Amino acid sequence: MENKEDLLKKIISHSKEYGFIFPSSEIYDGLSAAYDYGQLGVELKKNIRDYWWKSMVHAHENIHGLDASIFMHPTTWKASGHVDAFNDPLIDNKDSKKRYRADVLLEEFMEKIRGKIKKEVVKAAKRFGESFEEAMFVKTNPRVVKYQEQIKMIEDRMRDCLDSNDLEGIKTLIEELQIADPVSGSRNWTEVRQFNLMFSTELGSLADGASKIYLRPETAQGIFVNFLNVYKSGRAKLPFGIAQTGKAFRNEIIARQFIFRMREFEQMEMQYFVKPGEELKWYEHWKEKRMKWHQALGFGAEAYRFHDHIKLAHYANAACDIEFDFPMGFKELEGIHSRTDFDLKSHEEHSGKKLQYFDHESNTSYVPYVVETSIGLDRMFLAVLTAAYKEEKLEDGSSRTMLKIPAFLAPYKLAILPLVKKDGLPELARKILHDLQLDFHCQYDEKDSIGKRYRRQDAIGTPFAITIDHDSLEDDMVTLRKRDTMEQSRIPISSLRQELSGRISMTDVIRKSL
Repeated sequence: MENKEDLLKKIISHSKEYGFIFPSSEIYDGLSAAYDYGQLGVELKKNIRDYWWKSMVHAHENIHGLDASIFMHPTTWKASGHVDAFNDPLIDNKDSKKRYRADVLLEEFMEKIRGKIKKEVVKAAKRFGESFEEAMFVKTNPRVVKYQEQIKMIEDRMRDCLDSNDLEGIKTLIEELQIADPVSGSRNWTEVRQFNLMFSTELGSLADGASKIYLRPETAQGIFVNFLNVYKSGRAKLPFGIAQTGKAFRNEIIARQFIFRMREFEQMEMQYFVKPGEELKWYEHWKEKRMKWHQALGFGAEAYRFHDHIKLAHYANAACDIEFDFPMGFKELEGIHSRTDFDLKSHEEHSGKKLQYFDHESNTSYVPYVVETSIGLDRMFLAVLTAAYKEEKLEDGSSRTMLKIPAFLAPYKLAILPLVKKDGLPELARKILHDLQLDFHCQYDEKDSIGKRYRRQDAIGTPFAITIDHDSLEDDMVTLRKRDTMEQSRIPISSLRQELSGRISMTDVIRKSL
């Protein structure tokens, strides 16, 4: 792959061409940062959601599912802190008229410095060969040490400014570092301002009698306000979790980078309720668990890293992100947060209802602490496409574009391809389709040459294809082709279900991730 920017363009183009993602309202020239999932995209999205749900809910007897309403009582968002504190620090460039998150500009600047450190390490490794000790080099090389000190200085000042809401200090830091607008190269910046990200609307038929409510900016609060309902109806014992997936809405001023940052998106969140004092133990537990879940997909450990938050949210005493190497570089894929007892206590205060757990062992009631795992489904979708998109040169000089999606996530599991559209081959092919289609999502295709059909299946990520030829009518066997290796073998039609079940098992992958 030439470079990361080209990769993102190719993924966007490929997604539209093959029915994964379309621009929203395209016949009306589209709507900024809104996308529709096409016929293949909706299948991949569902499979990713199922992978999370089965791993999180079905594989844990103490984690329960929930589907809370998008509309919630407006006091919910006062209690959660979103009305007063759900803001982004924004800065505009006067020349390009582009708007940016000030903290993201600083984080991207630090990422460039980390890139310089990597270059120094690579050069030194080549120079010293097998005797090279990276840890020692990073600690002692003057240039690398200077880069690390610069990163620490920026992190410390940024944290102090954000904690004290010193917006002028953030602008001063951007100016001192001579950070330029990525579009125009200009350093002509406005003041930094806070912008609340919640969408508001009105509930009620008449404007005079309508009350202001919000589209939820996260799914977590639906879990907290249902804590008592799940705890009592499910007879839950600490520690236990509540999980849900669903849409959330944020009025992102700088929604960009395809489906990475949108105003309407889907979250997969789990809140794990624990005994006070044990939250950091469980925080470390879920950090390890969630990284294992991602790496079970087989995209390589080097594609992920942990990133501790520079500024902790008002509710947290520990927080980190699992970052993925997207086409835009390492960015947040999933957040793991120790939320303390902030949410339940705040909802107690605003609702006047006790949200406590009765501990039979100690014969006392208390508000549990919470550890959260929160992943963006759309970002997970983009991560899968990023890792799966491959361009290969073949031995015969031709090339192919392939989506190397893990088989259990692929939209179609099997392509059924009669060699020709006559001589009884389509009839046998459709008989096989009808026998397998409720167990495996299959695509039937009889148009074009068999080579073109193979390439089409490679491009949409179908892991297996079977070809029905004239011999199949005599020996009841078909040719099974594997996407990743293009290897072909003859197998009995009667063995297809068993053969595919062993190769397309979500259960096996989940077991590896536990």
